[in-house]
Amino acid sequence: MGKKRSRAKQVSKGVTHQNKSPILKAVRRDYRNSAKRMQNQLEAHMKGKRVVLTIENPNKNETNKRFIKVVSTDHWKSGFRTR
Repeated sequence: MGKKRSRAKQVSKGVTHQNKSPILKAVRRDYRNSAKRMQNQLEAHMKGKRVVLTIENPNKNETNKRFIKVVSTDHWKSGFRTR
């Protein structure tokens, strides 16, 4: 078995994923604001799956958290099927 080498002075730059496609980002952004996403969330909720919704924070005193994530069963009280 060979000896494990260690780096004396060379340090990784830590740069990854520099060239993300702006087209892919635009497609993702459009989907997140579309009605199709809401329809998919509602269908998953009706099937009894765990859906996490992003809503505006009802507590206006928490100015550092404009949006919060809640489980759909807490936000939409009824309508899901149990197995």
